Amino acid sequence: MSGSGILNVDIQLYLSVYDQLKLAVAGLDEEQLKRKEAPGKWSITEVLAHLADHNIVVSFRIREILAGSDKILPGFAQDPWVEGQRANESGVSDLLDAYAALLQYNAVLFRRLTEADWEKTGVNFKGETVTLASVVNAFTAHVQTHLGQIERIKTVVAAV
Repeated sequence: MSGSGILNVDIQLYLSVYDQLKLAVAGLDEEQLKRKEAPGKWSITEVLAHLADHNIVVSFRIREILAGSDKILPGFAQDPWVEGQRANESGVSDLLDAYAALLQYNAVLFRRLTEADWEKTGVNFKGETVTLASVVNAFTAHVQTHLGQIERIKTVVAAV
């Protein structure tokens, strides 16, 4: 949260997504982590790789906004990124470690920001003007969506 707490950016909530992801995959073996729920769908490992990629892209967006850039904030082609890096061959602990490191790095930055910083804006790839606070809050919400996806995959994989 910024110093005054007015902008409703909860840094602890932002950081908590790591523990939520770690808990979501606890006790799963390598086969369960890499099994896809259906052809053309992601495995849990691929979901985690996507979230790490998303964290990288959002980290860049944050810095573009803070720098006052007039460039369109980047989107990314999530399916080709996951496929192109052969994400299902990744180790879950490596993905979670990288994810946690980016969360911590960004949280250190967040604690330095002023209310005015949180109100800075950029234009996303959809052409919408977004505040820094909304970008961070959307990141946290995005993880919640994928936690639901992980739970769904776990149910399908357990039934096999």
